[in-house]
Amino acid sequence: MHEPSSLPVIVIDDERHLRITAAQTLELAGYTPHCFETAEQALEALPADFPGVVVSDIRMPHMDGMTLLRTLQQQDPTLPVILITGHGDISTAVEAMRAGAWDFLEKPFAGDRLLDVVRRGVEKRQLSLENHRLKAELEAQQAALGPRLVGRTAVISRLAAMIQRISQVEADVLLFGETGTGKDLVARAIHERSQRRHAPFVAINCGAVPESIIESELFGHEKGAFTGAVARRIGKFEHADGGTVFLDEIESMPLALQVKLLRVLQERAVERLGGNQPVTLNIRVIAATKTDLKAAAERGTFREDLYYRLDVVTLPLPALRERREDIPLLFQHFAVVAATRSGLEAPPLTSHDTATLLAHDWPGNVRELRNLAERYVLLGAAFDYRLGALLEGASDDATDAGLAHQVELFEKSLISQALARHQGHVIAVCQQLVMPRKTLYDKLKKHGLKADDYRHKPAP
Repeated sequence: MHEPSSLPVIVIDDERHLRITAAQTLELAGYTPHCFETAEQALEALPADFPGVVVSDIRMPHMDGMTLLRTLQQQDPTLPVILITGHGDISTAVEAMRAGAWDFLEKPFAGDRLLDVVRRGVEKRQLSLENHRLKAELEAQQAALGPRLVGRTAVISRLAAMIQRISQVEADVLLFGETGTGKDLVARAIHERSQRRHAPFVAINCGAVPESIIESELFGHEKGAFTGAVARRIGKFEHADGGTVFLDEIESMPLALQVKLLRVLQERAVERLGGNQPVTLNIRVIAATKTDLKAAAERGTFREDLYYRLDVVTLPLPALRERREDIPLLFQHFAVVAATRSGLEAPPLTSHDTATLLAHDWPGNVRELRNLAERYVLLGAAFDYRLGALLEGASDDATDAGLAHQVELFEKSLISQALARHQGHVIAVCQQLVMPRKTLYDKLKKHGLKADDYRHKPAP
């Protein structure tokens, strides 16, 4: 959030003494007041995405406060408008709130009352603008690139570079990572960045399809191939012709079916159940597993020849605990996605929230974090937005990584978030973090951060 000193407040009133008094009160509190005698003057001066709030009297000549409110609601429904009513004019105040006013002030009002209403309105405005910016970035980047990786750590940067390179070649790929590390997202990212992106992406969870029908699901069948086969059915492999087949949890595939899969990979052809003619395929296969397939092959639970056929390009996916610095950024990303889908606003993270996220071990990895972010948006108000109440097993203590390391991660995360919020403007970051410029530069060097990396770029 911006500091009060950088935030403007528009004050509209035809009474000069009230404008002067309100301006003095706001200036002493660190705001920048802009006073106008009429609503028409204020509308002409109001810029798009105005970062502050509007305080206006209701009873004014020409355009009154209620008309101004309706005009501003049409232009920007999220702009907080605070209306000033006469003493005892309760009906007008109720009408104003129903019309969408953020709050109202009853004449005569104390300076503390003005500052309290303005402060809450400014916080709400900053949250709305931040959500709007993040939603716009999310929509723009998804439209341009499809699924994307979120993070700034070195391990996620290397993964992104590998995805970009792998997507340009036609080799089959084996993704290896714990449950919840985003194997499905990486598979789709490879497909979306490849020359096959306009063809089908067919995902199959080998552990979720019953063994009795998985062969028919994958390879299809001819009419009469078995009882109930009343018509020819195209299998998943054939349906994906020209595109990509994603085999998730491939370690769950029955051994008998692994033989047929090996043949498909070698010959790039499939025979439907009950058929004799091979159907030529132009597909790319991406398989994913959470277990060590080589060890599984040694135990006899996975075919060794299939393992070596899949092991042409293996891409390991990092667990979330291996890139803790990305956790606050990921959480914010998932919160904005959930807020956009539900029509709500994503509350900002406090310092204590960030510490709670960094201290958790995340056995469910990114999936667990995404679920928490969704609960935070949908249910957080019921728990007064306390992550500890939503996250079972969360601890405020340091993890096995050690307290010193946790403190460093927390510090780096806060600096990174501030740099992203202010697009690399060092002075604004120093003001937000209440830190001398030299100290900030020392910490940037310590944590390997560069302000230039955040300038004129959307947060990844």
